[in-house]
Amino acid sequence: MKTNVVKNLKEKSILVSREFNALLEKVWRAYTESQLLDLWWGPSPWRAETKTMNFVVGGYWLYAMVSPENEKSYGRMNYTAIEPQKFFELEDSFCDENGVVNTDLPVSRGKTVFTETSNGTLVEFKISYQTEAEVLQLVEMGFEQGISMCIEQLVVLFKENKI
Repeated sequence: MKTNVVKNLKEKSILVSREFNALLEKVWRAYTESQLLDLWWGPSPWRAETKTMNFVVGGYWLYAMVSPENEKSYGRMNYTAIEPQKFFELEDSFCDENGVVNTDLPVSRGKTVFTETSNGTLVEFKISYQTEAEVLQLVEMGFEQGISMCIEQLVVLFKENKI
């Protein structure tokens, strides 16, 4: 099992998929509970630090990516649809520490789908942008390497039964 990242410039999207050797309930919790997200969402040596989270339609997750030098870069995920243990949809943006969106950076819309498999749980996260240039900007910012590192950290947490 490995993390697959597929960029589709024509569709202006990126699809990230990974099958985890873990029960659907545990994988869902890892993606929807702030105390668990803080364990794996930041690509090492960075880490995630939740400022606030309300996982309901209309709610959001405001978090910081914290560097080893304690520099913080903020992100905000607004939840637009939730079907428990099946999927959630969101709007993802860069922002300041108060959650005010940075309009100089791309905003994406995404859907994360959870599917039980014979080996565990498949997660497919598809994010879409307004333009091809926004997709390329995210790629240039290191998205593929960063998300792959995050997901590998989650794999370790499942292997070590920490979730």
